[in-house]
Amino acid sequence: MKVCVVGTGYVGLTTGVSLAFLGHEVTCVDLDQAKVDMLAAGRCPIYEPGMEDLLAEAAPNLTFTTSYADAVPGADVVFVAVQTPSAADGSPDLRYLRSAAESVAQALDHDFTVVVNKSTVPIGSGNWVDAILRDSFQQRETRPEGAGRNSTEFAVASNPEFLREGNAIADTLYPDRIVIGSDNPRSLEVLNRLYRPIINQTFTPPTFLPRPEDANAVPLVSTDLASAELIKYAANAFLALKISYANEIGQLAAKVGADITEVARGMGLDQRIGSRFLQPGVGWGGSCFGKDTKALIATASEYNLEMPIVKAARDVNQRQRAIAVERLQDELRILKGRKIGLLGLAFKPNTDDLRDAPALDIANSLIARGARVKLHDPVATERFRIEQPELAPYLSQTIDEVFADCDAVVLVTEWGQYLELDWSKFIGLMRTPIILDGRHVLDAERMRRIGYKYIAVAG
Repeated sequence: MKVCVVGTGYVGLTTGVSLAFLGHEVTCVDLDQAKVDMLAAGRCPIYEPGMEDLLAEAAPNLTFTTSYADAVPGADVVFVAVQTPSAADGSPDLRYLRSAAESVAQALDHDFTVVVNKSTVPIGSGNWVDAILRDSFQQRETRPEGAGRNSTEFAVASNPEFLREGNAIADTLYPDRIVIGSDNPRSLEVLNRLYRPIINQTFTPPTFLPRPEDANAVPLVSTDLASAELIKYAANAFLALKISYANEIGQLAAKVGADITEVARGMGLDQRIGSRFLQPGVGWGGSCFGKDTKALIATASEYNLEMPIVKAARDVNQRQRAIAVERLQDELRILKGRKIGLLGLAFKPNTDDLRDAPALDIANSLIARGARVKLHDPVATERFRIEQPELAPYLSQTIDEVFADCDAVVLVTEWGQYLELDWSKFIGLMRTPIILDGRHVLDAERMRRIGYKYIAVAG
């Protein structure tokens, strides 16, 4: 099938490259010429394990352009995967989605095209995009240069993504489920055909990412437009709730002398609960959970509904970052003048994404209290320099620099490189050997045997 993907961020790029790998003819549109040139050269503008390898394998079926006129005409499916950042009131800012829809409408030229909202958008956005498409298309048809294409038909669908940064390719090719929603049956048929190789797992896997042994046919949820849109928000909000609940129980565990990692393990073995997203720590970050929970609350308020559970999850998550600083203050008593190192800046391992990263709040809070911070990340440093210029002077080039003469070191992001450190090598560099485990991933007894004072966010 012929596919157009608008936007080459995490979602758009992963979608386009994966579909091209499966054999579809894919053209990705992005208005950033430098990004298009980089991708055309086989280089990835974001850090995502395996993406450049998949780019190479998909290259025969994949092109990049800044022109809608080169990408949209003749497309069976147009994915719109542009950013939808939060506005001041918490609702998603849809200006990029509007602009993309208007541009797509100006270039539509096919007997039937499915225009898919791949961006995370509020419930009802499908109807809104459909109206924009039809208005823009009608305006084009009234102009002499745009007339004569009345045989063109299109319909809007929703196909929410459930990608984990750092694992985006596997989540696309071997997903838990695929959700498609439309009020037009023909759209659902087209998307069913598009995803059939993934649904049936009939494709030859990438050389670097073999099919999991337990991979079976992928469930397809085919539903109406509004339900598909709500599934995305409901799923992300539930995962955010699960993490915040584990963190809230972690604070109680600290008070009563329980081990939160053992409590989480005992909870997770219940098949009704499951072990994933029960890891206590400094909380979630990234582009999804914060934005989506805020948008869900904003959408509910439009219908005079409150979402107290979702609000509580957000409050608990923000509180975890403050608790990390409080734990340091409890140990050091005075933070002014203290040197404190932070290991990990990206919001999670295997990505360079800094959006809503806990490390940023922790670093800024420590600086505001007079501490001298030293920051390190194995991958996100260059992006950090660009996106966080005020914090860039605090970056350390090596891990040794982070530990040197430090009063405490905080493990914020559980990068594999940090977990594999020879921790005994660094204890002699520190002024006071305090380790705050922000993710509850270090072996507490081992750290204590080495000589560190080990503390964790949840006691």
